[in-house]
Amino acid sequence: MQSAINFGAGPSMIPQEVLKEAQTHLLDFHGHGLSIMEASHRSSMYEEVHNRAIEDIKTLLHVPEDYDVLFLQGGASLQFAMVPLNLSQGGVIEFVDTGTWSSKAIKEAKIMGLNTRVVASSKESGYTHIPENIAFSDEADYAYITSNNTIYGTQYKTFPDATAPLVVDASSDIFSYPIDWNKTSLLFAGAQKNAGPSGVTIVIIKRNLLERVNETVPTMLRYQTHAEANSLYNTPPTFGIYLLGLTMKWIKAQGGVEAVRQYNEEKAALLYNAIDASEGFYVGHALPGSRSLMNVSFNIKDKDKTLEAALLDLAQKEQMVGLKGHRSVGGLRASIYNAMRKEGVQALVDLMHSFAKTHR
Repeated sequence: MQSAINFGAGPSMIPQEVLKEAQTHLLDFHGHGLSIMEASHRSSMYEEVHNRAIEDIKTLLHVPEDYDVLFLQGGASLQFAMVPLNLSQGGVIEFVDTGTWSSKAIKEAKIMGLNTRVVASSKESGYTHIPENIAFSDEADYAYITSNNTIYGTQYKTFPDATAPLVVDASSDIFSYPIDWNKTSLLFAGAQKNAGPSGVTIVIIKRNLLERVNETVPTMLRYQTHAEANSLYNTPPTFGIYLLGLTMKWIKAQGGVEAVRQYNEEKAALLYNAIDASEGFYVGHALPGSRSLMNVSFNIKDKDKTLEAALLDLAQKEQMVGLKGHRSVGGLRASIYNAMRKEGVQALVDLMHSFAKTHR
């Protein structure tokens, strides 16, 4: 464990093994006499790192042969615009609204003057759950969901069915469970939760969707541009991709995505059980059937700001950081991404238990 236990929502903690390996080769990358940060993205030294990272993503997520893996920039937020620019065919785009990030994606499509339709939403409940019985229409250009909602702590347990191509924003839970590619046509994610540092955006797209793009879309904003150039059309974030590659290597060493999911379930159970057993002292935001394995959002009874501040102060003294909830919902939030060890979650649970015992 690091000296600080980082529950931050992102950029979030990176596995110690990854940081140590990067540190070892920071000044001299495997005897090349220079850092990977200094290497040309056209050099064989970097291209090996680049291509290995792509292949490891394909292996870990069992990506089918007819999909391309792209490394882009601009964060996941740029994808709110790139997806409709590349996939819209002049028809309707259908969304499920489960929180801030899906709302922002809807907003971007509307800015472009595109026809949008929200087929399901949990807004009226304060985004406490994932809607049930989601029904996308057959005529949609594409359907769109956000798989995990960092702010509200909700997560899809399975992706909904869609006849139209399903687009998934998986920024905060990629590499934490296997992907059902029979349902998914495009998946994107910022790397800074489960895949490495900020600055790299992963896009995994079914190859036949690349041909949809209109010729009026700027070159840099076309998926086709980056697919044809193996994500080397312009200078990529080379050091971020290097660290992403090390993170893929780490996930493989844990036993792969399937083993990581089981471990995440065990971590989340520790924390949710502590909330449920607190007899109302702690109250989770998400309903039980929609609870996220990545982000646990909760409040202290009656949303007591004084007690909340006291717990955050005590956590800080115990070197637990990043527990303050998002400004839009308040409360507390423990982000327990892949790199968080079970010992870190147990330390938080122990602190919560002793705090509740003292302040009931």
